[in-house]
Amino acid sequence: MDARKGRSENEVKVSWIIEAIKAFVRLLSRSRVSQAGAVLVTVLFPALLLGSVLDVSGVLGNPYFGFMVYLVMGPLFIVGLIAIAVGLLFFRRKDMGPSDTFLFFRKQFESPERYRRMQWVVMIIGALTVLNVVVVALFSYTGFHYTESVAFCGEFCHSVMKPEYSAYSRSPHSRVKCVECHIGEGAKWFAKSKLSGARQFLAVALKTYSRPIETPIRGLRPARDTCEECHRPEFFFGEKLYVKNKFLPDEENTEVKTVLLMKIGSGGGDGHHAHGIHWHVSEQAEIDYKHADWKREQIFEVTMTDEEGKKTVFRSSEEPEIAEGEKGPWTRTMDCVDCHNRPTHIYLSADEALDQKLFSGQIPRELPFIKRQGLEAVAGDFESTEQAMAEIEKALREWYGKNYSELVSSRPEMLDKAVTGVQQAFAENVFPEMRITWGTYKSHLGHPDFMGGCFRCHDDEHTAEDGRTISGDCDLCHVILAEDETNPEILGLLGNAD
Repeated sequence: MDARKGRSENEVKVSWIIEAIKAFVRLLSRSRVSQAGAVLVTVLFPALLLGSVLDVSGVLGNPYFGFMVYLVMGPLFIVGLIAIAVGLLFFRRKDMGPSDTFLFFRKQFESPERYRRMQWVVMIIGALTVLNVVVVALFSYTGFHYTESVAFCGEFCHSVMKPEYSAYSRSPHSRVKCVECHIGEGAKWFAKSKLSGARQFLAVALKTYSRPIETPIRGLRPARDTCEECHRPEFFFGEKLYVKNKFLPDEENTEVKTVLLMKIGSGGGDGHHAHGIHWHVSEQAEIDYKHADWKREQIFEVTMTDEEGKKTVFRSSEEPEIAEGEKGPWTRTMDCVDCHNRPTHIYLSADEALDQKLFSGQIPRELPFIKRQGLEAVAGDFESTEQAMAEIEKALREWYGKNYSELVSSRPEMLDKAVTGVQQAFAENVFPEMRITWGTYKSHLGHPDFMGGCFRCHDDEHTAEDGRTISGDCDLCHVILAEDETNPEILGLLGNAD
């Protein structure tokens, strides 16, 4: 027992704690800055802790929820902590200056009673600091992963990134996080991507972004640091059978097939000789080229360096035309994305989009002329997706109501399904609000419409000094086993006629 006060030791400690809390509150009250910081921290602490826990547990997947937690409440919480520290160290009352802070603390340590109370104040501050550090560490960790998530990249700026996110969701890489390709590993590219992201965030906020969004050709790190983390050309071998299904715009929507034997070849390595398509990115030969436009569509010079270091330069007979305002020409070493330039954000042509829907059954192929009428319906110049959906439905229903009224009356569900399928084909590839239409983004994989792609170099017009040319022979890359045939014999021989 404490004889002087008649209280137990525990009661005395409780008294000191209460006095310490009061002293801490008085400390905070000496500055409006610390008061504001304390209010901010007190309000945000439970919300931030609960939000981080909910996000980590996956209860809420809304990208805007994560934005509020990590990019709004988190920074404000830190601002509150800083305000408390500034208020405690630099009192803002008119009658107190920075020197008074030192005198105040000195006075607290001169008296034994005040010293004990100050001990508890320090312990309380220490406990709160540890707790705050835990919360800051938690939301910093989860916040980092939030800004690296697909939801943040594709869904946060919904109207702007909707086209890219939609294409990504249907791509072969839809289970690969955006940052795996757009950033990859390493501090340099991480910092570069965050600075670029901040600039893009500001552009969205100020509505200064381009429409359509430009492909970040020059901003991507080399494909060998990203693509080849999973796809290694030196382990590609042999040939691949490729069957392309297509539907003709006739009454029966006739299905035809093109069968190709693709010469995938190998990128060499491990004693294997590089050959076939992937010879272009082998370690046994290096291909450099000069292009006159930043989209890399006008290639006017190609330099091949063989295993022995000998260089052969193939130059186009046409002089490059550098567009006004461009800084070209540019020189580049060939890698994966020079052909696979749209490995994830894939936009189909109207013909391909409808063929896919017909092949999958989303558009009934027994509906006469649906391929032809579908192509006509989606070819309009629409100002919005909503207008496009209405116009596509109107065009199809009016035409079939006029020309196949009996069929529509007897099987209305077939036309309903066809309308939905054609609308989906449009909505997955065309985004009027972002000025993206059929063919806005070109693919260099193959040679669509015998333009671009392979024929940027393989045109028999890039000639070396010794007279050799970069051949445009089809058999270099594939063997055509059947072309637009209804029942290719080769598939029957392979037991794959269906």
